[in-house]
Amino acid sequence: MSDRMNDGTPGEFPPDTEHAHRRPALSLTLEGAVALEGELRIRVACGPSGEMADLRLLARTDTEEPTAVRFLTGQRADLGTEAPEARSEADADAEMLRWVRSLSHHAPLACAVVHPCDEGSLRGAIDAYEAGLIVPVIVAPRARIESVARAAGLSLAGTEIIDTPHSHASAAEAVALAAAGRVAMLMKGSLHTDELMEAVLAEPRLKTGRRMSHVFRFEVPAYDRPLLLTDAAINIAPTLLEKADILRNAIDLAHALGLARPRVALLSAVETVTPRIPSTIDAAALCKMADRGQIAGAILDGPLAFDNAISAEAARVKGIESSVAGQAEILFVPDIEAGNVLAKQLEYWAGAASCGVVLGARVPIALTSRADPAISRVASAALAAVAARAQVKAVPGR
Repeated sequence: MSDRMNDGTPGEFPPDTEHAHRRPALSLTLEGAVALEGELRIRVACGPSGEMADLRLLARTDTEEPTAVRFLTGQRADLGTEAPEARSEADADAEMLRWVRSLSHHAPLACAVVHPCDEGSLRGAIDAYEAGLIVPVIVAPRARIESVARAAGLSLAGTEIIDTPHSHASAAEAVALAAAGRVAMLMKGSLHTDELMEAVLAEPRLKTGRRMSHVFRFEVPAYDRPLLLTDAAINIAPTLLEKADILRNAIDLAHALGLARPRVALLSAVETVTPRIPSTIDAAALCKMADRGQIAGAILDGPLAFDNAISAEAARVKGIESSVAGQAEILFVPDIEAGNVLAKQLEYWAGAASCGVVLGARVPIALTSRADPAISRVASAALAAVAARAQVKAVPGR
């Protein structure tokens, strides 16, 4: 097994060419010859209201190399205090990699990799294998897998391949392996998500009585802790009872990740309960369900707008007293549209690193997008492995 993930050197994953366009929203460019040393403060108008902000730059000229200019703070001037320095996008990827490495002491789990018939998904499975996270059982047309591996220069040594004629058969066979207990988790390859999820739903031995849902785990440069987001991928417009199950799945995952009582922000457009916005009614009901013990193991608050969920200062200005505001560890969105938009904004505008898993079945499913970089695919396998170990502990004898 390769030690590429454990030797502490950079470059464990291929360059992220697919996501090279992810950048924070603010960028500065200096052109031509500049004589700049020490600190420079620039006052700029920003936002639709033209409010002023202070930008502080540091630069050095004691080198022949091009001057490096670093964005340090972007605090609204009228607050009178400086915001903590934000991490960069590279920092987010490094934090995700550090978290993956922290799991290396666990034994790898058997994982059915479903139809990884393109380079990205096959490489993700092989990287997760070499990282010691999974023992892959590739379920796909053998000839296609071998062709992709040759073209990409990937080794299939020590990898079991179960030959199937097409993607539908791959999904059905992988699900059968999970139902029979041969594998502890599933990992999506290049087939469509719907194709895999339909096969899972059709297998009664994988049902748990709980609604299946998706949870993202994000490392966000501007936030001081990992952030879970649910459900941005599976449930389109969940009912109140379905939302309760989605919450339970996310809380269980948070427990598996080491959070004893995660703080959950139930997101909406406003912080007050109003019948004109149904999600505020659901948020209030979910909080009361938590009060009555119907949803356990977490601190819930909502409705909360996004700014109040992640900024204690925003909550203070609005007079919101909350043990969740500014400290949310789980963001719960009202529907898939809000969740999907928020997830992509975090990734593409905020430079967040992400991974994701589907929960609620007897085995977790590492779910990735075709556009995901290598680190996201490996981290998704790691996240599913964390969930799988927790599920085994929760069901004695499994």
